[in-house]
Amino acid sequence: MALTLAAAGVVSAQTYPSRPLRIVVPYAAGGSTDVLARMIGQQMTATLGQAVVIDNRTGAGTLIATEIVARAAPDGYTLLMATPPLTVAPALYAKLPFDVERDFAPITNIAATSNVLVVHPAVAAQNVKELVAAAKAQPGVYTFGSSGVGGASHLAVELFRSMAGIELVHVPYKGGSLAVTDLIGGRLMLMFANLTTVQGHIKAGRVRALAIGTAQRSLVVPELPTVAASGLPGYEANNWNGLVAPAGTPRALVERLQREIKAIVDAPAMREALLKNAFEPVADAPAEFARYLGAERVKWGKVVRDAHVKPE
Repeated sequence: MALTLAAAGVVSAQTYPSRPLRIVVPYAAGGSTDVLARMIGQQMTATLGQAVVIDNRTGAGTLIATEIVARAAPDGYTLLMATPPLTVAPALYAKLPFDVERDFAPITNIAATSNVLVVHPAVAAQNVKELVAAAKAQPGVYTFGSSGVGGASHLAVELFRSMAGIELVHVPYKGGSLAVTDLIGGRLMLMFANLTTVQGHIKAGRVRALAIGTAQRSLVVPELPTVAASGLPGYEANNWNGLVAPAGTPRALVERLQREIKAIVDAPAMREALLKNAFEPVADAPAEFARYLGAERVKWGKVVRDAHVKPE
């Protein structure tokens, strides 16, 4: 049986792709994940010789899109643009229509986008240490916005709050751009926002950036210190954008797709375009991406449980 499956995988790899591919994106058109999917999809169309269709399936905190791919045929033609909610879902929901570990075959982490700690200009704090001191002096006064309960921007602040030992007030929104709008308007005091979303506002002075959430300084905004180096050693909260296939997809196809994507993001013109849009190229191997997803599930599962985060 194993030999039969292996032979089938070789045959499919030799003829793949013979029809259009579909990348299911769990967010609306125009968002950072959608932008990346379209950038990569356009290049894949050229290199694979088949159209790559971007299918935006929003709703239920990314669960709708994720279930579509979990139930799709494991033939390499239906893929998911996976983001941090995939690793948070097992801790956030008591019951899921899929198994995060069992039902997907990791392909690659295409690119990362940094979470950046931003405050309204009226907030006096000029750095992380000053912000933490101010929040400790006024517990329950500082408000932070997020893209929604259990989202990456929410959990980034929960980790920050826990490590700093401060009390903040969460104001969830149905999308990060709505939270950014209220931050600019002074109805919020701070948030961890996707750099892709706020870099224009930072340059215009509408919000002030204090630090970046990555372990190392960002290639996009190298002048910003990390949160970890600004008083909270060990802090790290990344936004990642990866590609996964349904479990059972032949290994040869998974490896083929990873090689195609790596070649795309390694091209100088694409690398420049990605950095311009605040994406830092990764394109790691399937096994490396699988290990990363496992570590993220453990890390954010603890944050969800410790903060008693419940889905809306």
